[in-house]
Amino acid sequence: MLLADDEHLVRGGLRALIQAEPELSVVGEAGTGAQAVAQARQLRPDVVLMDVRMPEGTGIEATAEILATVPDPPRILVVTTFENDEYVYAALREGASGFLLKRAWPAEIRHAIRLIAQGTTLLYPTAIRDLVR
Repeated sequence: MLLADDEHLVRGGLRALIQAEPELSVVGEAGTGAQAVAQARQLRPDVVLMDVRMPEGTGIEATAEILATVPDPPRILVVTTFENDEYVYAALREGASGFLLKRAWPAEIRHAIRLIAQGTTLLYPTAIRDLVR
């Protein structure tokens, strides 16, 4: 798994959460959109946890580039603090496999990662309600 977030503390927390699970592992980290694309090309992770707002290319832009240019591309779970419908729509339009808020419980994040890795699409509950209105 590749962690892409511009905040060191968030990446560290996600790393600790993920590495506490024996079947999950982190292969790399990126602090910018450009680094996320480069790391995805080099490391070829199965899953990328992608922040929306990052310097040097947003998470949405990085998602689009990764999915368009990386052979056998990873599944991308967009993780953000912003409950914004436009981010949800943009992430899905660019091919993200899921969208989750950072305020999710640790068990929810681990569950989301497993679902995304298995090929399931995932949206946080409020996004689903907004999409069907």
